[in-house]
Amino acid sequence: MHKLSSAVISLIGIALLAGCASPNGLNMPSGPERKLGRGLNNMAELIRMGELRRSIEEAAVLESPDLEFTTGAIHGVDRTVARTAYGFYEVFTFPFANHSPKNYDAIFLPENPVYPDSYSPNILADQMTSPDASLGFGGGDIVPMIMGSRFHIFDQ
Repeated sequence: MHKLSSAVISLIGIALLAGCASPNGLNMPSGPERKLGRGLNNMAELIRMGELRRSIEEAAVLESPDLEFTTGAIHGVDRTVARTAYGFYEVFTFPFANHSPKNYDAIFLPENPVYPDSYSPNILADQMTSPDASLGFGGGDIVPMIMGSRFHIFDQ
Protein backbone atom coordinates (compact mmCIF):
# COMPACT_ATOMS: atom_id res chain seq x y z
CA MET A 1 0.00 0.00 0.00
CA HIS A 2 2.86 2.34 0.83
CA LYS A 3 4.49 1.70 -2.57
CA LEU A 4 1.23 2.42 -4.38
CA SER A 5 0.64 5.73 -2.59
CA SER A 6 4.21 6.89 -3.21
CA ALA A 7 3.88 5.97 -6.90
CA VAL A 8 0.63 7.95 -7.18
CA ILE A 9 2.18 10.96 -5.45
CA SER A 10 5.19 10.76 -7.77
CA LEU A 11 2.97 10.64 -10.86
CA ILE A 12 0.96 13.63 -9.68
CA GLY A 13 4.18 15.56 -9.03
CA ILE A 14 5.50 14.73 -12.51
CA ALA A 15 2.22 15.79 -14.09
CA LEU A 16 2.22 19.11 -12.22
CA LEU A 17 5.86 19.88 -13.02
CA ALA A 18 5.62 18.85 -16.68
CA GLY A 19 4.34 22.31 -17.62
CA CYS A 20 7.77 23.76 -16.85
CA ALA A 21 9.51 21.52 -19.37
CA SER A 22 9.59 23.92 -22.33
CA PRO A 23 8.80 27.55 -21.54
CA ASN A 24 8.65 29.84 -24.57
CA GLY A 25 9.22 33.13 -22.76
CA LEU A 26 5.64 34.30 -23.37
CA ASN A 27 2.52 34.03 -21.26
CA MET A 28 1.14 31.50 -23.75
CA PRO A 29 1.21 27.83 -22.77
CA SER A 30 3.73 25.70 -24.61
CA GLY A 31 4.94 22.15 -24.57
CA PRO A 32 3.08 19.83 -22.23
CA GLU A 33 0.61 22.51 -21.09
CA ARG A 34 -0.48 23.18 -24.65
CA LYS A 35 -0.66 19.46 -25.44
CA LEU A 36 -2.84 18.80 -22.38
CA GLY A 37 -5.14 21.73 -23.16
CA ARG A 38 -5.45 20.69 -26.80
CA GLY A 39 -6.22 17.12 -25.71
CA LEU A 40 -8.94 18.21 -23.28
CA ASN A 41 -10.43 20.45 -25.95
CA ASN A 42 -10.43 17.63 -28.50
CA MET A 43 -11.98 15.20 -26.00
CA ALA A 44 -15.01 17.50 -25.84
CA GLU A 45 -15.66 17.03 -29.56
CA LEU A 46 -18.40 14.48 -28.84
CA ILE A 47 -20.31 17.22 -27.02
CA ARG A 48 -19.41 20.11 -29.33
CA MET A 49 -19.98 18.26 -32.65
CA GLY A 50 -18.14 20.92 -34.68
CA GLU A 51 -16.57 18.39 -37.05
CA LEU A 52 -19.97 16.86 -37.80
CA ARG A 53 -21.62 20.20 -38.46
CA ARG A 54 -18.73 21.39 -40.62
CA SER A 55 -18.66 18.19 -42.68
CA ILE A 56 -22.39 18.35 -43.32
CA GLU A 57 -22.13 22.00 -44.37
CA GLU A 58 -19.10 21.36 -46.62
CA ALA A 59 -20.81 18.41 -48.32
CA ALA A 60 -23.88 20.54 -49.02
CA VAL A 61 -21.94 23.52 -50.35
CA LEU A 62 -18.97 21.92 -52.10
CA GLU A 63 -20.45 18.61 -53.27
CA SER A 64 -24.24 18.47 -53.56
CA PRO A 65 -27.15 19.23 -51.23
CA ASP A 66 -28.23 15.61 -51.72
CA LEU A 67 -25.04 14.38 -50.03
CA GLU A 68 -25.11 16.52 -46.91
CA PHE A 69 -26.88 14.06 -44.60
CA THR A 70 -25.30 10.94 -46.10
CA THR A 71 -21.71 11.43 -47.16
CA GLY A 72 -21.26 14.59 -45.09
CA ALA A 73 -22.66 12.99 -41.95
CA ILE A 74 -20.53 9.86 -42.33
CA HIS A 75 -17.39 11.94 -42.88
CA GLY A 76 -18.34 14.10 -39.89
CA VAL A 77 -18.81 11.10 -37.60
CA ASP A 78 -15.42 9.75 -38.74
CA ARG A 79 -13.72 13.07 -38.00
CA THR A 80 -15.52 13.38 -34.63
CA VAL A 81 -14.37 9.93 -33.51
CA ALA A 82 -10.82 10.59 -34.73
CA ARG A 83 -10.58 13.98 -32.97
CA THR A 84 -11.98 12.53 -29.73
CA ALA A 85 -9.59 9.56 -29.80
CA TYR A 86 -6.68 11.87 -30.52
CA GLY A 87 -7.76 14.03 -27.57
CA PHE A 88 -7.58 11.02 -25.25
CA TYR A 89 -4.15 10.17 -26.67
CA GLU A 90 -2.86 13.70 -26.01
CA VAL A 91 -4.23 13.81 -22.46
CA PHE A 92 -2.62 10.51 -21.51
CA THR A 93 0.73 11.34 -23.16
CA PHE A 94 0.99 15.06 -22.42
CA PRO A 95 4.15 14.89 -20.26
CA PHE A 96 6.05 13.26 -23.13
CA ALA A 97 7.11 14.72 -26.48
CA ASN A 98 5.79 13.16 -29.69
CA HIS A 99 7.85 10.31 -31.07
CA SER A 100 8.77 11.29 -34.63
CA PRO A 101 9.33 15.02 -34.34
CA LYS A 102 10.57 15.45 -30.78
CA ASN A 103 8.16 18.26 -29.95
CA TYR A 104 4.72 18.84 -28.49
CA ASP A 105 3.04 20.07 -31.69
CA ALA A 106 -0.28 18.74 -32.90
CA ILE A 107 -0.30 15.67 -35.11
CA PHE A 108 -4.05 15.77 -35.88
CA LEU A 109 -4.68 18.83 -38.03
CA PRO A 110 -6.19 21.35 -37.85
CA GLU A 111 -4.91 21.81 -34.31
CA ASN A 112 -7.89 23.76 -33.05
CA PRO A 113 -11.42 22.38 -33.28
CA VAL A 114 -13.30 23.42 -36.38
CA TYR A 115 -16.70 25.01 -36.73
CA PRO A 116 -18.96 25.39 -39.76
CA ASP A 117 -18.08 28.39 -41.89
CA SER A 118 -21.51 29.86 -41.12
CA TYR A 119 -20.68 30.03 -37.40
CA SER A 120 -17.68 31.39 -35.56
CA PRO A 121 -17.81 31.14 -31.77
CA ASN A 122 -17.37 34.04 -29.43
CA ILE A 123 -16.06 33.93 -25.88
CA LEU A 124 -18.30 32.27 -23.33
CA ALA A 125 -20.63 34.61 -21.47
CA ASP A 126 -19.54 34.25 -17.86
CA GLN A 127 -18.22 36.44 -15.07
CA MET A 128 -14.61 35.39 -15.59
CA THR A 129 -14.36 36.77 -19.13
CA SER A 130 -16.97 39.49 -18.76
CA PRO A 131 -15.51 42.94 -19.42
CA ASP A 132 -18.28 44.85 -17.64
CA ALA A 133 -18.76 44.13 -13.95
CA SER A 134 -21.23 46.96 -13.40
CA LEU A 135 -23.88 45.39 -15.65
CA GLY A 136 -23.48 41.96 -14.14
CA PHE A 137 -23.20 40.29 -17.56
CA GLY A 138 -21.17 40.65 -20.72
CA GLY A 139 -21.28 39.68 -24.35
CA GLY A 140 -20.47 36.22 -25.63
CA ASP A 141 -21.98 32.87 -26.53
CA ILE A 142 -24.39 31.33 -24.07
CA VAL A 143 -24.10 27.64 -24.98
CA PRO A 144 -21.90 27.22 -28.08
CA MET A 145 -21.60 23.46 -27.49
CA ILE A 146 -25.26 22.85 -28.34
CA MET A 147 -26.01 22.49 -32.03
CA GLY A 148 -28.22 25.26 -33.38
CA SER A 149 -27.60 27.55 -30.42
CA ARG A 150 -26.56 30.83 -31.97
CA PHE A 151 -27.93 33.22 -29.38
CA HIS A 152 -25.67 36.07 -28.30
CA ILE A 153 -26.36 38.48 -25.49
CA PHE A 154 -25.25 41.43 -27.61
CA ASP A 155 -25.61 41.13 -31.39
CA GLN A 156 -23.82 43.85 -33.26
